[in-house]
Amino acid sequence: MAEEEYGKGVPMVIEPNMGPIEAVVEDIRYRAQLIARNQKLDSGVSAAGVSGFIAGFVFVIVMVIILPMFIWSVI
Repeated sequence: MAEEEYGKGVPMVIEPNMGPIEAVVEDIRYRAQLIARNQKLDSGVSAAGVSGFIAGFVFVIVMVIILPMFIWSVI
């Protein structure tokens, strides 16, 4: 009797439940953006690291050695 009812009637289209899948996709997209921003920041810091160290070293030498020599009239 079950075979007789098979194939009869109007087929129904079921809407897929896309909410959880879209939430996961948005979460993955957000995390990918965070990782990309972090990598850009890392590359910027590492590219400017040597010049920043040299600028800081020169600033320290000027403030600690040369400026006090001018103030105390040693030079």
